[in-house]
Amino acid sequence: MTTGLVSRARIGAVSVLALLLAGCGIRATEVPTNFGPAPSRVRCSLAEPDVSTQAARGLPAQVFLLCGSSLVTVDRTVRVPDGAADSERRMLVAQGLLDQLAAPPSPAEKEAGYSTDVRGGIKVSGPRPGDPEDTLRLSTTPDSLTSYALAQIVCTFSDSAAAEGDGSVVLGGPGAGPPRRWECTDEVRARPGSKEPPSKDVPRE
Repeated sequence: MTTGLVSRARIGAVSVLALLLAGCGIRATEVPTNFGPAPSRVRCSLAEPDVSTQAARGLPAQVFLLCGSSLVTVDRTVRVPDGAADSERRMLVAQGLLDQLAAPPSPAEKEAGYSTDVRGGIKVSGPRPGDPEDTLRLSTTPDSLTSYALAQIVCTFSDSAAAEGDGSVVLGGPGAGPPRRWECTDEVRARPGSKEPPSKDVPRE
């Protein structure tokens, strides 16, 4: 067979192969591709509500967890007895939110990339004499928390029934030091590791 016949035969074979691939719905390519298995879940996005975290009956609430480099909200419930006075209710809600922040994320949340920097054992109490009536005092000073944990607590409290609902919360520590008003801003939610919640002094009563 001459060189010209061999070349024409090869061209014909390639054409037939291309037609067969097109007929099967496969696009021919000269570059091998291997993208691996598709991800099972989009990072920082739950495919559906995680019922394991909502099984307990109580007051619907949201807490801020970490995912990637930002804060995201997840649904939780906080138990508050019926008939609790407003001041007691605020303390119960605040403590319940703290406990939820310190709890490990559910398996579904871990798979989606959620985590928390709030450690267990933090307690919350009400105002001391001279504090504004909406003060929440923690068993650890806010300044001793990591920037991530402080952002989680400030944003969770300020967006809950534990605060006045104006995007801020008055927090103090266990000592005699005056409390401060902390704000949850867009910058804090977007970069909790590098942007600490802004705070300012509050007038003593």
